[in-house]
Amino acid sequence: MRSGSRHFHATSSLSVHKMAPYSLLVTRLQKALGVRQYHVASVLCQRAKVAMSHFEPHEYIRYDLLEKNIDIVRKRLNRPLTLSEKIVYGHLDDPAKQEIERGKTYLRLRPDRVAMQDATAQMAMLQFISSGLPKVAVPSTIHCDHLIEAQLGGEKDLRRAKDINQEVYNFLATAGAKYGVGFWRPGSGIIHQIILENYAYPGVLLIGTDSHTPNGGGLGGICIGVGGADAVDVMAGIPWELKCPKVIGVKLTGSLSGWTSPKDVILKVAGILTVKGGTGAIVEYHGPGVDSISCTGMATICNMGAEIGATTSVFPYNHRMKKYLSKTGREDIAKLADEYKDHLVPDPGCHYDQLIEINLNELKPHINGPFTPDLAHPVAEVGTVAEKEGWPLDIRVGLIGSCTNSSYEDMGRSAAVAKQALAHGLKCKSQFTITPGSEQIRATIERDGYAQILREVGGIVLANACGPCIGQWDRKDIKKGEKNTIVTSYNRNFTGRNDANPETHAFVTSPEIVTALAIAGTLKFNPETDFLMGKDGKKFKLEAPDADELPRAEFDPGQDTYQHPPKDSSGQRVDVSPTSQRLQLLEPFDKWDGKDLEDLQILIKVKGKCTTDHISAAGPWLKFRGHLDNISNNLLIGAINIENGKANSVRNAVTQEFGPVPDTARYYKKHGIRWVVIGDENYGEGSSREHAALEPRHLGGRAIITKSFARIHETNLKKQGLLPLTFADPADYNKIHPVDKLTIQGLKDFTPGKPLKCIIKHPNGTQETILLNHTFNETQIEWFRAGSALNRMKELQQH
Repeated sequence: MRSGSRHFHATSSLSVHKMAPYSLLVTRLQKALGVRQYHVASVLCQRAKVAMSHFEPHEYIRYDLLEKNIDIVRKRLNRPLTLSEKIVYGHLDDPAKQEIERGKTYLRLRPDRVAMQDATAQMAMLQFISSGLPKVAVPSTIHCDHLIEAQLGGEKDLRRAKDINQEVYNFLATAGAKYGVGFWRPGSGIIHQIILENYAYPGVLLIGTDSHTPNGGGLGGICIGVGGADAVDVMAGIPWELKCPKVIGVKLTGSLSGWTSPKDVILKVAGILTVKGGTGAIVEYHGPGVDSISCTGMATICNMGAEIGATTSVFPYNHRMKKYLSKTGREDIAKLADEYKDHLVPDPGCHYDQLIEINLNELKPHINGPFTPDLAHPVAEVGTVAEKEGWPLDIRVGLIGSCTNSSYEDMGRSAAVAKQALAHGLKCKSQFTITPGSEQIRATIERDGYAQILREVGGIVLANACGPCIGQWDRKDIKKGEKNTIVTSYNRNFTGRNDANPETHAFVTSPEIVTALAIAGTLKFNPETDFLMGKDGKKFKLEAPDADELPRAEFDPGQDTYQHPPKDSSGQRVDVSPTSQRLQLLEPFDKWDGKDLEDLQILIKVKGKCTTDHISAAGPWLKFRGHLDNISNNLLIGAINIENGKANSVRNAVTQEFGPVPDTARYYKKHGIRWVVIGDENYGEGSSREHAALEPRHLGGRAIITKSFARIHETNLKKQGLLPLTFADPADYNKIHPVDKLTIQGLKDFTPGKPLKCIIKHPNGTQETILLNHTFNETQIEWFRAGSALNRMKELQQH
């Protein structure tokens, strides 16, 4: 329990369901496997082994192998290891021979498991089907959380989503059953909360087809967001490649108290490192301050590490993780982790490539935004800054929840704030929404009264899903183009992300600060110092909230939403209708023709920030994530064209008319004109969505040339046979004009570390030559030559 603040525990007139989720899950497991009611240990621990999860009783945690690999690497490197290095190097395919140099070499790794959310799982499973393999090689799961639109409230929105997305859900359920993948039905919750509750554990190496997969670092695992093609590699049993990460250390001293929350740690770090400061690195938190943060609080910090471009983030194993594991029915894993604890914490004296120190005693509540998650302000100052910048002070909507902040503790602290307002006769001045992270969280906060308190203060409880955080929000209170402010406990606040309105000024902060601001209705309110006026006309000040980090009773698991893959799936059919508008089987991309790329047309020269939301928008486009041709109609519609300062308006080099980016790309493809995109810094930051790489490839793109790339997007482009290239001299960005043509030379001698030559051909007949760098290794060059990583996989199968 944190010091310096009033303790709060909700009581409820609702009946308390005294369910033990551990026992219930085991019972369900036994039922599914046809096992008699034996002692729990006999189901989960065979031959003194511990299962990775309740749902996979025959897949075991291999701390023994982790220890063996760490010992091999430690002898080779002869130096203390960071925690990140222990877990990453502990999963090397060949620890004895693997070349290891931070920031330089590519590692070949063997992840323990794969997780996919429903929007990215469609393309991942379509690619896996194309591979021709009969079953996945590692434990894998699909989670239905992205396709539920927030509109009327939880139950109604869930029913509507099941109806609208029936074809997609059926495809994912049957594909999961056919290929051995566990399936979490819609309503189960957000992928990262489900992972934390059931699958993450100290020392795990997990990859997930969502950029916020690092959430699992709150339980001491290395959990990394990837594109679907990377997931296919791991599911196919192929070693997964990752450039050896650098390690940024964040030393925490002091302890959290008062209004300061775990979210403020990452908001502060984002302000220090910016949206690209963590690129190519794992952020490793350590120091005495770690113990003042709950396990779910650590997960919050790791989750939003995606916003600084980090490969992932991680905390060392400690008693807060042990407590969470025990409360979620995994005491056996905690006991095993205790035995191997030396491998689940950093070595004394280990070296970090960069070190940041944060004194939690001095850390103040923060709020970041608008339009970018690294624009950090203390809550005490944001109102003044907003007045100066002309940002709307009036808060239209406060939104709490999302995969970043939807834990039991988060909901309890928010309810603690709300209860104080209600005691003085106040409700929220702003609209207020609550998104539970999982069915288990929803059921437990209903039982313990938190949900009712949040409703009474004016909140609407939405479905257990991503909802407005990813643009799944049928917002009615404003018109598109209307300038307004919202505050959320989400992780991302790019232009138009939440509601498709480019004039929505979105700020991210902790759930308790969102709740306080929604009650006050203005950015000018600082709950640490400012007073509210009660219904009785008397002023009062909100006390700093506190709440149980975990429920006093057991978690209530709620409804059973998991589908086990059957033992025998030989009769399982997976149908994709050729006339479907939601799903489309994939055709292989064309192989490289062995020639240099001559006279490439520039589709668009992008000005400024270009995230994956700009390249392949979410929101209403999510319904086409399984249909490559249909979703390609959103290609780069959010990117700003430097030629005219407009979005989705580019010059057709043949007709000289301006039109939508996707239409222009289709015109070029139809007429055999190959094209290139020119981008700015950190191109492709944000989501892991590989559609941002599939779409340009599908519509005839050949290369993306930028000042720099975000990690996941750069890999996704390589996987689909495109050339992600960077200017050797960033100033050369200014030499290229949208009306120029480009020739890329040197592909016949394409080798790691050797730049390619680019000839810029101006319309007046003059030419300039520049150099373009790349990060391809030998394997990735083979992907390019084959036309894609999937093509290369098939070539190797045929040999």
